[in-house]
Amino acid sequence: MEGELTDAAAHVRLEGARVHRAGSNVTLVTYGASLWRCVTAAESLAQEGIDAEIVDLRCLRPLDDATVLASVRKTRRVVIVDEGWRTCSLAAEVGQRIVEQGFYDLDAPIGRVCSEEVPMPYPGTRGRCAARSRAHSRRSAEAIRPCRLSSAAGARRRHGRGHRGRVARGAR
Repeated sequence: MEGELTDAAAHVRLEGARVHRAGSNVTLVTYGASLWRCVTAAESLAQEGIDAEIVDLRCLRPLDDATVLASVRKTRRVVIVDEGWRTCSLAAEVGQRIVEQGFYDLDAPIGRVCSEEVPMPYPGTRGRCAARSRAHSRRSAEAIRPCRLSSAAGARRRHGRGHRGRVARGAR
């Protein structure tokens, strides 16, 4: 992009995460170049009736746990999309924070979309092979496709029982 910045250009707050796209069925947590892959994957999922919310972390240190957890609390499912490796990655850290602070808000296991566990090749075509694609993000979100809760499951949740019928902390 080239050109002058107009007076109408807004300031961008980089201190925390933001909800890039509102949704209700699954949360896609991402940052950087993976954001646009998630946007494409969310549009594809929308055609099948899955409403994906996208949380753009924007700033990795400190992580904005509050925005991520609020989205997970709303959708009850999460897929973390990271261009790094799965082992010792940002996706692992975000997933662990969700488990530590919001385990009882989840209705499905946390999904992670990360690069292959191989050294990143220098040539661009091989690098694209090592990185995960939009299709992989879409398949991961479909894998935790929202299912209908039975009325008994809804009653358990209303009466303080969370994931798999366990009593939520502080419920009794």
